[in-house]
Amino acid sequence: MSKNLSKLSGRKGLENNLFDRLGKEAEATGTLDGQATRDVAREYLVGTANIYGTTTFYDFLKPENQGKEIYVCNGSTCMLAGTQDGVHHKISEHFDADQIGHMCCLGRCHENSSFHYKGKNYSGDAIEQLGEIIDNKSAKADTYHIGHHGEQILTKPNKGMDTVREAIAKALERGEEGSLEEIKTSSIRGRGGAGFPAGFKLQSCRNEQDEEKYIVCNADEGDPGAFSDRYLLEHQPWNVIAGMMIAGYVTRARWGVLYIRAEYPESIAICEKAVEDLEAAGLLGANILGSDFSYKLKVIRAKGAYICGEETSMLSSIEGQRAEVRVRPPYPTQQGLFSKPTVVNNVETLAAYPHIILNGGDWYKNIGTGRSSGTKLVSLDSFFNRPGLYEVTMGTPLSVVINDLGQGFREPVKAMHIGGPLGGLVPAAEAGRLTMSFESFSENGFLMGHASVVCIPETYPLVKYLEHLFEFTAAESCGKCFPCRLGSVRGMEMLQKAQTNEYKMDRELFDDLLETMEQGSLCALGGGLPLPVKNALEYFADELSPYFNNVPQS
Repeated sequence: MSKNLSKLSGRKGLENNLFDRLGKEAEATGTLDGQATRDVAREYLVGTANIYGTTTFYDFLKPENQGKEIYVCNGSTCMLAGTQDGVHHKISEHFDADQIGHMCCLGRCHENSSFHYKGKNYSGDAIEQLGEIIDNKSAKADTYHIGHHGEQILTKPNKGMDTVREAIAKALERGEEGSLEEIKTSSIRGRGGAGFPAGFKLQSCRNEQDEEKYIVCNADEGDPGAFSDRYLLEHQPWNVIAGMMIAGYVTRARWGVLYIRAEYPESIAICEKAVEDLEAAGLLGANILGSDFSYKLKVIRAKGAYICGEETSMLSSIEGQRAEVRVRPPYPTQQGLFSKPTVVNNVETLAAYPHIILNGGDWYKNIGTGRSSGTKLVSLDSFFNRPGLYEVTMGTPLSVVINDLGQGFREPVKAMHIGGPLGGLVPAAEAGRLTMSFESFSENGFLMGHASVVCIPETYPLVKYLEHLFEFTAAESCGKCFPCRLGSVRGMEMLQKAQTNEYKMDRELFDDLLETMEQGSLCALGGGLPLPVKNALEYFADELSPYFNNVPQS
């Protein structure tokens, strides 16, 4: 990460954002040509090589994206459901091979058969109407079951724009310090996966003496199997925006960035409209509700990079740089966007803030259990009899989520990968001893993460799924640290070779590879991959042992 580039990008601010500009330059053809690259570099006073390095990093800016007309989802859930070969075959009847790209993941995990065409997403039986879709270019909205167990907070009907008005009015009544204290009292932990105390992060940014600060909403929900952020952005955008404004108020930040993945075009359109409506109503901008509080918000469309789910990578992306992980310290609350104090929160975390402000921190803290207060959104994929999005009180047994909310599996499932590619791989037989809480998953050797549930059916070889995880990490690594960049490729090669030749993996060497990635990687992409692999080696030793030699004796 170059601090000089951060400063140069910051000169133009967010209203003429460099990354946003690169996206607009690429709209016509899918990438930037040489002249556009030189023009942008000259305008923003950065090197042509820097602009080229940025555009070649992102899936939807790089030269290989030129001429792409349609994209097939290659996410884990669609892969495990076995729908995408058929989707690709149907698409091939209408498009040449060089016109077909891929996206991961479209958040249509509840029904699969997902693809993207002309800025719109499709899934389910839409592929059967592909010819009509091409002619009319019309979208077919997806539907999925939305339910809850226990307290209903994030899924209850909202009041539209009045949601923002009421929450901000209450925050202004409580004052900056009073509002922050309510969030701290609530003990809410980040819902993006890490579970970091949200109040501490806000306090850290507030403590920084700088006139320029930022609130960034991390809406780059790239975990295959997860669509909880997509639900909030499309059905509860007012809560998300109100949460960003509250975070800005308590930290004295005057700008917010809503960074949404390009794979969620509906989410982007809905949030952009919500921002426009709030500006027109005087609820965004200067002197909100007649107070001294002023706040602006910009929606930025990401360009296809899973690593941008990591907060420091996302900040570099917004600045128009390659989305490489930054070394910490300094932390973003000290030097974040444009080297200014910045709070990065997940969509679900921010959506809870207005409820905490309106009802009080003690109210929220008393929902849930132990160090896991409040509720959690859970995404259930198509292997459930009733897939969909569910809100559960923290501490709810996982068995209730599976059997009562999801109504069980539609076919035999041997494991559930919970919390994204870096989450825990939970054997179906072990579900009875887990509850939906940070502590329960951690104490049992798993990670709840984003709480998305990807099911692995009995018929799917686990060694093939592990190969998929290493391949995914290799493709999405930012490349900055050796353990992730090289380790993911070596692991993928070993697993591939073990399936196609007489070769057996050396278990001691494989374990050493996992430890190197876990301890040496700069971020959770390389550092988190070993967890589900270790879970698989522990609980599915009989299935995996034929691929290894010198397997440790239990």
